[in-house]
Amino acid sequence: MGLLRSTRAWIGKTLRLTDAGFWSAYYGSDSVTGKSVTAQTALQLSAVWSCVRLLSETVGTLPLGLFERDDRGGKQAVRNHTLYTLLHDQPHANLTAVEFWELVVAHVALWGNHYSRISRNGAGTIVALEPLNPEHMNDPEPDEDGNLKFVYNGPDGREELTEREVFHVKGFGVNGRVGMSVIGFARNSFSISMATEEAAGKTFANGMQTAGFVQADKVLTKEQRDKFNTALQEFTGSENAGRTMLLEGGFTYQPLSLKPEDAQMLLSRGFNIEEVCRWFRVFPWMIGHQEKSTSWGTGLEQGNIAFLTYALRPYLSRIEQAVKRQLLTPAERRRYFAEFNLEGLLRADSAGRAALYASFAQNGINTRNEIRARENLPPVSGGDVLTVQSNLINLESLGQQTEAQAAKAALRAWLTDEEPPRET
Repeated sequence: MGLLRSTRAWIGKTLRLTDAGFWSAYYGSDSVTGKSVTAQTALQLSAVWSCVRLLSETVGTLPLGLFERDDRGGKQAVRNHTLYTLLHDQPHANLTAVEFWELVVAHVALWGNHYSRISRNGAGTIVALEPLNPEHMNDPEPDEDGNLKFVYNGPDGREELTEREVFHVKGFGVNGRVGMSVIGFARNSFSISMATEEAAGKTFANGMQTAGFVQADKVLTKEQRDKFNTALQEFTGSENAGRTMLLEGGFTYQPLSLKPEDAQMLLSRGFNIEEVCRWFRVFPWMIGHQEKSTSWGTGLEQGNIAFLTYALRPYLSRIEQAVKRQLLTPAERRRYFAEFNLEGLLRADSAGRAALYASFAQNGINTRNEIRARENLPPVSGGDVLTVQSNLINLESLGQQTEAQAAKAALRAWLTDEEPPRET
């Protein structure tokens, strides 16, 4: 059924030897265990599902905004640009921003590439990004002018798309044109995990008992073998675990000495989870595997920062730079850029935020209203002014009167007819 579903979209279309999407779906990926590894079969592994979901949903929930760089190096949000609404709110008529960006990351995490068709209006303005199935996209090839040409074998038939018509986010790769598919390169690791899960399932189906054999004192006829196998079905399966089987007519049961713990079934399953996490660069504890680590305690915040730095940052940077290169004109690239808001991921606890905000307010880094905006609080009157502590002086002024102190001393002396103190 998986093969039929994967190849159904190609029925009635012209197939070529270069149509990699069809041949990959038809044959799957060869592996050391003989298991066919595709995106659909790999996602049936809980570790693969959890890693892809963690990466895609985390990035999808981060707001992506459009900003303009000013002459002093600062940035301002640009909300009146048509691309801002597209990136921040709704890239496609049928998809919200969260749904679209998590789809982008899921495609890159599994296939190494994401493709979207760029739709423009009559004036050339981008109005929508339509996601395309990466399984049906051939690797882009340069034409005679050096421009990349994309061939897509989608539900509507074979299409040839220009580089201007495709929004392409590449994952890790070595040729600069396409990213490398995790499904393709991790097929042996994933197939071993599939085989281990299948073996564990069969062990449970047999009532958590390893295989054994029944010894007879004579050679049985075919009828006797069939009769014995029929009777044996009443004692196999997890629902029949613990039942006592009656052996008669010279039959004796000889269990194998190999036990599940001797085969280290559970240890192998745990190692497989760690192996999958290596491919996606995700900490095992973040997908619920806490055998050798914990997700609680003082290291949680540092673990989240490490996850942002080493796992999410490559996806975020690839998307931001792909937006700037492919969705902005050359003139706009000098002024505008896309950037994800990481405030939610870097948010500390209440005590940590209070200390940070106090330092920012007292040292003129943020105004009160900017800090209140981060906490979703309304602005207050007078809160747009940067402030600093007034009792700070430079080292050269130590032991000397400041201008304010000298003025106060002179005023006090004039009022009391005393001679003002002289500066030392």
